[in-house]
Amino acid sequence: MSDVPHPPTFGLVLAGGLARRMGGGDKTLTKIGRSTIIDRVLAALSGQCVDIVINANGDPARFADTGCVVVPDSLPDFPGPLAGILAGLDWLAAQDNGVEWLLSVPGDCPFLPDDLTERLHEARRKMGAGVPLACARSGEWRHPVVGLWPLALRADLRKAITEEGVRGVEFYTARHGVAIADWPDQPFDPFLNVNTPDDVARAQAIAAERMI
Repeated sequence: MSDVPHPPTFGLVLAGGLARRMGGGDKTLTKIGRSTIIDRVLAALSGQCVDIVINANGDPARFADTGCVVVPDSLPDFPGPLAGILAGLDWLAAQDNGVEWLLSVPGDCPFLPDDLTERLHEARRKMGAGVPLACARSGEWRHPVVGLWPLALRADLRKAITEEGVRGVEFYTARHGVAIADWPDQPFDPFLNVNTPDDVARAQAIAAERMI
């Protein structure tokens, strides 16, 4: 692990999905063990980000207990995670607080690593200044939504979504270069997404077995 401190980074929890495979509603409010997924995500990020905002559409009051600012998509029709990332970058730019980096994570990952920000910045630095982005990988699976986003790409991202119709995160990041930070996927995947009732059962079993 590098001894170089990583730059101040805001956390962005992407909770704007429609949760169709869970029958609708908010996946993030599902309880895994004693805590909701959103509480687990916020706990993981709180020690590695200067602050955290939530990207979610609809009534923000459902996240009032988190104490986080809720930022909706600025684009209509739920265009996907890139729109949520753009909303987070727009919010960060409006703060004008000198923070130049955003860490995005899905709101349905209950076991995120506590060294995520550090490891992603380290991977980016190792690739050199020409690679502005970084994302996580566990085993053979890349997780493009678990990634670092520089404020400097905000205008480019807006153009890609609104003028070019880009929707895929990996399609967009491939244009600019993306560094990869690796985690093992055993004994369990730290980036397990809770998308279905079977995923809930799997996450419950992990939480119970490992008492986390």
